[in-house]
Amino acid sequence: MTSLTSLWNRVFALLGRVSMYRVVYVALATLAVIAFALSFFDLVGPDPLELIVTLAVLSIVCGGVDATAQRILHLPWRIESSLITAHILLFVLRPTIEVAGLAGIAIAGAAASLSKYVLAWRGRHIFNPAAVGATVLTLLSIAWPDLGASSWWVGTPALAGPVIVLGLAVLWRTEKLRVVAVFLVAAVAIAVLRTAAQSQAAGLDVDAMAVFWQILWSSPFLFLGAFMLSEPLTLPPRRWQQFTVAGIVGVLAGWPIPLGEISLGQERALLIGNAIAFAFAVRTAVRLTLASRADRTPTVRELTFRVHDRLSFVPGQYLELEVPHAHPDARGTRREFSIASAPDDLPELRVAFKENTAASAKPQSSYKKALAQVAEGQRLAITGVWGDFVLPKRAAAPLLMVAAGIGVTPFVSQLRHVRAAGEERDIILVYVASDASELAYREDIEASGIPVIVFTRDRPADLPANWMWARGVRLDAEGLMRVVPDIASRHAYISGPAGLIADLSPALERARSITTDAFSGY
Repeated sequence: MTSLTSLWNRVFALLGRVSMYRVVYVALATLAVIAFALSFFDLVGPDPLELIVTLAVLSIVCGGVDATAQRILHLPWRIESSLITAHILLFVLRPTIEVAGLAGIAIAGAAASLSKYVLAWRGRHIFNPAAVGATVLTLLSIAWPDLGASSWWVGTPALAGPVIVLGLAVLWRTEKLRVVAVFLVAAVAIAVLRTAAQSQAAGLDVDAMAVFWQILWSSPFLFLGAFMLSEPLTLPPRRWQQFTVAGIVGVLAGWPIPLGEISLGQERALLIGNAIAFAFAVRTAVRLTLASRADRTPTVRELTFRVHDRLSFVPGQYLELEVPHAHPDARGTRREFSIASAPDDLPELRVAFKENTAASAKPQSSYKKALAQVAEGQRLAITGVWGDFVLPKRAAAPLLMVAAGIGVTPFVSQLRHVRAAGEERDIILVYVASDASELAYREDIEASGIPVIVFTRDRPADLPANWMWARGVRLDAEGLMRVVPDIASRHAYISGPAGLIADLSPALERARSITTDAFSGY
């Protein structure tokens, strides 16, 4: 168990250093290389030349359309987004070297890229681009069959293993493992029922387990879930909403509904799910202006923004902030920040981040460098708000908050809201920092009046009466149970590095529930 936990932490930390787009692109590119190798042994449908030519056409068309649209709209060109769309379509469409078929491939690629700008709401696309492209081609194929259509040839036993391994890497990075699991359970279960019903109608005997494994390994469900449904930009913000969308898409994908000459198949099922997700929370790029900067500790920097558009969030959620800059590194131009202010503070919005010191061996990312150069009065954009790190609605539920360093920010938002709303909650905060000078947001926490247990190397000065310095107690599972003996009666919330969460898990498992907000820095 310890070795598995250690492996999980290393993988999580490694993936956390790479942007979501880079992880998805590398996974898809790796899968394309594997498919190319398998094609020499006739283990996949397309042959090597068809794969190369089709991918080249898709990459050129998707890249060209994206570059043109982003130039017209004065947006930074994101080549990885173009290549991701191209690679997904490679596995969804039928690769070919025929002229008419390649024309259809080009149309699908162009439709997919254009949908990011045409089928969009205030700068955010509504539908999965690859699903749009595949659907457009399928509709056109009714009148012009030579253009080809979607085939989902990725659903083959030879690729099932690579799709699972690479898909897990993507789902770890996007934190959508449970959401896609709901989709897979629904899709496979419905598909098994459908196959059994059709076999019984035809008077055939059915081996349910054989049907189950055949569907699992030979259907496109694994690929659809890992690389398309998991796209954060087309999922609703709350977990229960995501589960709802995943279940609906699974049902529709598992039992395609015939609509004339086409069926409500894989990509159409996803488009319906995207529409439902959009209805849950109308997506918008929220404009804001940097109002001021402040140093909360020697290493923690706070940014205060003025919000210009409608913004709705629940205390404890996080936002994605885009800072366009030249030559971004592997992490890209977007980052997630827990919101440090409460909804009651709007239109003022605050976030905080930890800045690398000169003594730190960790190199500073291009994003942090660009963020440091953003001047007061400069406009940026929030590209989304997500997260389920929210307090229970029942105010009487006793709570334990465990924060490590900058992980205190979602708790600051929650405590400010609790105070503003006049709620009475039983809350204990365990706050871990390298030393006393790194205790950020002391004023906000003190104003909440809750008991606080501090873990630092040196004793903080002027501690309030309800604060305790846990001298001589190491914050591990045993130490946590020692300072919070009634942990079994509390709902535990922990925000900090994945390693700390793993160390405390034996104690946290005693709590009534556990909600984590792991991060790996940037």
